[in-house]
Amino acid sequence: MFTGPQIVSLLTELGITHVVTIPDSTLGQWEDDIRAAAAISYLGVCREGEAWAVAAGLYLGGARPLVMIQCTGLFESGDSLRNALFDYQLPLFAMIGYRSFLSQATLPGDTCLAFTEPVLDAWGLDWVLYDRPEDLPGQLEAIAGQYHRCQEAGVPGVALVAEGRA
Repeated sequence: MFTGPQIVSLLTELGITHVVTIPDSTLGQWEDDIRAAAAISYLGVCREGEAWAVAAGLYLGGARPLVMIQCTGLFESGDSLRNALFDYQLPLFAMIGYRSFLSQATLPGDTCLAFTEPVLDAWGLDWVLYDRPEDLPGQLEAIAGQYHRCQEAGVPGVALVAEGRA
């Protein structure tokens, strides 16, 4: 949906210092551009639960990290998410790829479509779905606005980015 240069521009504008990630087939397309960005450190982790813990440590050390994972990793990382966002009350922000969202007509059985939004609701997270590839500039601006609102309120947030082929 977004290009690597667009994502790097957004993250730079937001002052993100680290991207903590396990790339998938969509988010991974941005990897080279993020790695090449002078102001952003790219940190790959082994499991999604590790991403929240690493981001928490970075935040506590004064950095401005972003967790970047796919929704399947969100499901895997619940305990680590709970600990960082609720026990420690850290206002971490994540960009989460919503697997198969744009391919619903051709992949109707993908259970990510059934569970992603209810899981985010169950956690009580401030999340917004970005699913309009035809309005990329507006979507990037909206993600920036959501990030700033969450940071000002001191709450965690999720930019849920639609994946798949429209």
